[in-house]
Amino acid sequence: MSRVILADVAKAAEVSTATVSHALKGTGRMTPSTRARVRALASALGYGGSPALRVLGLAVTTYGRTDWNFAEVPYFSQSIVAATAAAHSHGYALITLPSVAHQDLWSALRVAGVVLLDSPADDPIAEVLRARGIPLAFNGRPVDPKPGEAWVDNDHAAATRRVLDHLAAQGARRVVLLTGPGEEYYTRACVAAYTNWCRHHGHLPHVIQNTHPRDPDAPFDSVLASPDRPDAVFGIYDHCGRRVLASAARIGLSIPEDLLVVCASEDPSYALCDPPVSTLSLAPDKSMPAAVTALVNLIETPGHVPVPTVVPTRLTLRASSTRACEPSHPPPSQGR
Repeated sequence: MSRVILADVAKAAEVSTATVSHALKGTGRMTPSTRARVRALASALGYGGSPALRVLGLAVTTYGRTDWNFAEVPYFSQSIVAATAAAHSHGYALITLPSVAHQDLWSALRVAGVVLLDSPADDPIAEVLRARGIPLAFNGRPVDPKPGEAWVDNDHAAATRRVLDHLAAQGARRVVLLTGPGEEYYTRACVAAYTNWCRHHGHLPHVIQNTHPRDPDAPFDSVLASPDRPDAVFGIYDHCGRRVLASAARIGLSIPEDLLVVCASEDPSYALCDPPVSTLSLAPDKSMPAAVTALVNLIETPGHVPVPTVVPTRLTLRASSTRACEPSHPPPSQGR
């Protein structure tokens, strides 16, 4: 393969070689978007022999080495788009890594830094990258953050309490928390906040862990059919809302009359369900740019001490969880 030269970058970017030179040096007059585009193209083409200096990585390591297409999940697809735009604005290219990759990839990956999403405890990928000295930023607080690493997250305890308070205001007295198989900080924080809320309000906690998110026959029917069935469900994974709607339909329960439902999701189609489902957004459009910016600061500013960033959540109330007179669109949670 022939070596990439300045003229190749100029041709790809449809600018002059002088503009490419100025863009890479940080000199000259041009719009920030042109400078970022030229730098990203130079990185992608491998100009200068050190493309890693202008390339960032993004990886989702929630389920270890389980092979799954996280890009199909609205939260992650929106995260990828937001992270890509943020990386380009800083003059970096961004590569998204598969959930299952050979160990050699992580050992040889040539990037300036990596954003990890929903990293679990004892994340082996994080350990490989740390051993190589690659700067890390986390979207979703790591269970065991290390000094010098950046992280961005929501206040999941406050968001969980807000959802539960809303359900209680609508008359719920037996709220079930529906989770997934993850062991990342997000799940742990939501479960802890839910358990504490139930104890404070004199309710019996009931956590149901769906260990196979793609299984259409989740073990929820028996819970809804029991004499002491729940009267509300808060699902903290994207698929939970549809699971509950399907299960309630099989059992013959009406929503919201018999069962209130709130789901943490970025999927806009929840607004089109029958009934429309109330959703809690973790705002990846805000958290991912913050994580990328934090990573760039680690890379470009020697000695930089990162400060954790908390991004507000957004609760959109719809018919699935509204019986009385609460407003349909309350102001966004402040994440505290």
